[in-house]
Amino acid sequence: MNPNILQSPIAYLKGVGPNRAETLKSELGIETCQDLLHLFPNRYIDKTQYYKITQLQRSSADVQIIGKIINIRTVEQKKGKRLVAKFTDGQGEMELVWFRGQKWIRENLIINVPYVIFGKTNWFNGTFSMPHPDMELLEDHKKGLKIGMQPVYPSTEKLSNKGITNRVVGKLIQQLFIETKGRFSETLSPKILTELNLLPKNEALFNIHFPKNQELLAKAQFRLKFEELFYIQLQLIVKNMLHKQRIKGYSFNKVGLLFNEFYKNHLPFDLTNAQKRVIKEIRADLGSNAQMNRLLQGDVGSGKTIVALMTMLLAIDNGFQACLMAPTEILANQHYTGIKELLNDIGVNIALLTGSVKKRDRKIIHDQLESGELHILIGTHALLEDKVQYKNLGLAIIDEQHRFGVAQRAKLWHKNDIPPHILVMTATPIPRTLAMSLYGDLDISTIDELPPGRKPIKTVHRYDSNRLKVFKFIRDEIKKGRQIYVVYPLIQESEALDYKDLMDGYESIVRDFPMPEYQISIVHGKMKPADKDYEMDRFVRGETQIMVATTVIEVGVNVPNASVMIIESAERFGLSQLHQLRGRVGRGADQSFCILMTSHKLSSDSKTRLETMVRTTDGFEIAEVDLKLRGPGDLMGTQQSGVLNLKIADLIKDNEILKTARYYALTLLKEDSLLEHHPAIRHTYAQIVKHKNIWNYIS
Repeated sequence: MNPNILQSPIAYLKGVGPNRAETLKSELGIETCQDLLHLFPNRYIDKTQYYKITQLQRSSADVQIIGKIINIRTVEQKKGKRLVAKFTDGQGEMELVWFRGQKWIRENLIINVPYVIFGKTNWFNGTFSMPHPDMELLEDHKKGLKIGMQPVYPSTEKLSNKGITNRVVGKLIQQLFIETKGRFSETLSPKILTELNLLPKNEALFNIHFPKNQELLAKAQFRLKFEELFYIQLQLIVKNMLHKQRIKGYSFNKVGLLFNEFYKNHLPFDLTNAQKRVIKEIRADLGSNAQMNRLLQGDVGSGKTIVALMTMLLAIDNGFQACLMAPTEILANQHYTGIKELLNDIGVNIALLTGSVKKRDRKIIHDQLESGELHILIGTHALLEDKVQYKNLGLAIIDEQHRFGVAQRAKLWHKNDIPPHILVMTATPIPRTLAMSLYGDLDISTIDELPPGRKPIKTVHRYDSNRLKVFKFIRDEIKKGRQIYVVYPLIQESEALDYKDLMDGYESIVRDFPMPEYQISIVHGKMKPADKDYEMDRFVRGETQIMVATTVIEVGVNVPNASVMIIESAERFGLSQLHQLRGRVGRGADQSFCILMTSHKLSSDSKTRLETMVRTTDGFEIAEVDLKLRGPGDLMGTQQSGVLNLKIADLIKDNEILKTARYYALTLLKEDSLLEHHPAIRHTYAQIVKHKNIWNYIS
C-alpha cells in the first residue's frame, strides 16, 4: 500500500468515486482519506447482543435479532400502501414494515434465508413490529468486521438523499482500514504514551470506529482527545515562542519622570496587589527586547484603565507615543475624559480621534502625531485609517478586543518599521479553558481583586408580582439621595415590541414617580445622538434620579451615585450581559443593589442564569457557567463563532484533558524546543502545520 494513501483524494478509495467524493466534500468537508479516517462517530449503538422475539419488552428500544422472512404482503391504508413481512426466529413471530421504497425492497428480499435485522420495535395490536429495519444476510454479517458497538456518524439530509447512509460511511471506513492494513504512524512520544497509559495510535483509531466494548471505546476517545488538544497547544506555544524570538520590540528600559511623578503624587487611590502584579508582568515584557503581546483581563471596575495609563506613561518616558483603541465612541470618549483628568497636571499631550471629530481638528491631530508633539491618541476604528501616521508608536492598547478582527489589529502593527507593543484588554472574563485555546499565543495577565472600599453588589431576583415592593425600595433609595437605572432588553428582531415594552415601562414609572418630586431620563436607540447625550448628561449631573434605558448603557457609563440597577425581563438577557449591566452600579462607596425582574414562566437555562447572578459577583465564575450554557461559539460572539473546529474533543467537557495537554506541550518545548529528540512529534507537527494551520482550528 502507498504510505501516502491518507493524503490521497477520497475519490480514489474503493466505493467512493467522483460523485460521492463531491457530496462528501460539500457536506462534511471530507477531501482526503485522512479526513475520512478522522470523521469520528457522534454516538454508538450497542450491537453486542442478539435478542429473541420472546425476550422483547414493550419499550421502543434498538434491538438485533437473527431470523427468516416467511411471507411478504402489501396492505392498503388510508394514504397509499405499506409493505409487511412476517419474520420468525423459530421461537416467536413479528412484522417488518416499510412505508417507502417498497418496490425495490420487495424485489430484493429473500424468503427463508437467515437475516440479521436491527431497529426500533413497536408494540401494536398484540404484535411487535419493526419499521424500516437495517437488514443484512447472516452470511455477510459473519464476514464483516465484528462490531460490538455500532458507530453512528455525522450526517446531513443531502447525504441521506444521495444514498450515503450511515452504513455506507461505515463500509468506506472499513475499506480504508483494509487498504491501510490498519497501520498508522504513531504521533506521540513513548514517554507520553507510558506516563498517561494511552492506547497506541493504531488501536485508538480502530477502537473509535469499531469498538469491541465500552472500556476500549473510552480509552480510544481519551487518547484521540488528548492528541488533538496537545497539537493545538503545541502550535499556540510555538507561535508564542517564535514571536518572542523573531519579533523584536522596542526596549523600554527607563522608569522615568512621568511614571514616578504620577505614581507618587497623582494616583487617586492605592493600587491593589493584583494591579501591582500585572504592572510588574508588563514591565518585564517591555524590557525584554521582544514585542509584548499580552491580554489583560479583569472584571468590570477592577482598575484596568489605571494599568493601561501607567503602561502608556512608561512608553512616553522612553520617548515613544501610545494609542488606545476602543470599540465605540461612548467608550473612547469616556477613556479620553478619564485619562485627561488624571494627567491634567503632568504635561502629557493627549487627543481624541473618532468619526465625529471635524476635519479641521483632524488635520491638527495628524500633524501633531507626525511631529511627535502628541503623546497619547485615544479613539475608535478611526485610529486605523491610513492618514493616521505616528512619529514613533511604541505601544498600542486595544480595549474589548473581541470586537475587533485580527486584520484590524494587524493594521496597527504596520504603522511602524518595528511593531509596537500590544496590550489587549477585556472586561468580559474569559474562562480558562477558552483563554488557553483562543489566546494560547498571548501572555495573559488577570486582575482578580476589586479596589478596596468597593462593597460587593447585592443581587436579588424578584417576580413581576412583587413590583409594588420594588417601587417602594426605589423611593427609599432616592430619599437617601441615590440614583436608579431601569433597563429594558433590546432584541433587534422585534424593535416594535422593545419600544412598546420600554414606553409602557416608562409610563408606569412616570405614574408612580410623578413630577416635580421625581425627574426621569429616558434613553433608547431611536433617539437622535444629541438628545441621547443631553439625557445622559442630566443623569450624570444628578438632575434626574431615574434613568430608563435600553442596553445602550451597558458599556461606558460611570455614575458613582447610581446605586440601584433594575433589569426588566432579566430572563431575556445572556449571563455576560447581565454581569456587564450590574457592573454599572457599585462604583461609589455606598451599598449597591441589582434587582432582576422576571415573569413566573422561566426556562431551566434562565433559572440557572438568574441563580448564578444572585449567588456570585465573580466574573470568572459567571463566565464558566456561561460557557457551559452557551458553548464556545456563542460565547465569543459572531466574529469568532467557529471558535474551535474540533474533531473529537469538547472544550467544556474535556477541560481537564486540555490542561493535561497544555502541561505536556509546555514541558516538551522547554526540554526540546526544536523537537529534535521527538521524531514522531516533530513529523506530525510538520504535517499538521503544512496541511492545517492552527488558524483553521481557531477562527
